[in-house]
Amino acid sequence: MKNNFATKQAAAEKRNTPTSWKGLSSYIGLLGALAAMIVLFSCLSSHFWSMNTFSTIANQIPDLIVMSVGMTFILIIAGIDLSVGSLLALAAAVVSVTYLNFHWTPWLAALSGVALATFVGALTGLITVAWRIPAFIVSLGVLEMARGAAYQLTDSRTAYLGSIYDYLADPILFGVSPSFIIAIVVIVAGHLVLTRTVFGRHLIGIGTNEEAVRLSGINPGPYKIAVFALMGGLSGLASLFQVARLEAADPNSGVGMELQVIAAVVIGGTSLMGGRGSIICTFLGALIISVLAAGLAQVGASEPTKRFITGAVIIVAVVLDTYRSHLNKK
Repeated sequence: MKNNFATKQAAAEKRNTPTSWKGLSSYIGLLGALAAMIVLFSCLSSHFWSMNTFSTIANQIPDLIVMSVGMTFILIIAGIDLSVGSLLALAAAVVSVTYLNFHWTPWLAALSGVALATFVGALTGLITVAWRIPAFIVSLGVLEMARGAAYQLTDSRTAYLGSIYDYLADPILFGVSPSFIIAIVVIVAGHLVLTRTVFGRHLIGIGTNEEAVRLSGINPGPYKIAVFALMGGLSGLASLFQVARLEAADPNSGVGMELQVIAAVVIGGTSLMGGRGSIICTFLGALIISVLAAGLAQVGASEPTKRFITGAVIIVAVVLDTYRSHLNKK
């Protein structure tokens, strides 16, 4: 059984290795789609091809990027977390309460928000593992509970924090902010963890065949809990990026964010069935989502049109993922 598991795990790792042809083809396909969108919107709008546009996109997506990294890990183990948008709002609410009401330092307030989001994420994973309840159901419940707690903490009002976290959102290098630089560091770290560590290999194995992992002597439970905790912590980090950009903690922030995050990960080619995914491709997926949104806004597309086109892109990405999965099995 161990030899069989090792063979399957090696095959799964090969599919996730960027030096393999399939890995390179994924990169090339996503980069081609991104380049095509940039060319299209540059032709449709005279203002799109500019440093201002690209720096604005870069400075608005750090929260999407870091949350997409966490969601990639979760989808790789064949899980899902619908609570990430609400966790973002809850973490921001905790930051506002600890800073404004308890007069904690900005750093301590920020750590409290990230710590609580990490704890809630770990609790989601623990309930999922301990009672073997689908993560979809557990995270759906957490979504409602976290949003309700965010409203309760802020009294359903936006809490204005001023410029205490401005340094995260102010451009410093080539028009990009420290938030974007931190997000890139998270991307690199996530990629190395997934492709260069035993932890990453075990996650791929769990998503590929959890029963085989268990029979080989590895307990999948702690790995699952750790991944959900990571997702919570990254949601807390994303809340700091939003607070820095808005100079406020809004209990309504992050509504629908989970859909954008899942869309970015799926467009990046991570399998909804688990066992396959790439952090770099997720980053490209997040860029595609953001460039699409910015381009449609610049050409004057209405909100219904933007939502329709974005939804169509997601469906196409899922269809292509299914087709690619069939090819991989041949």
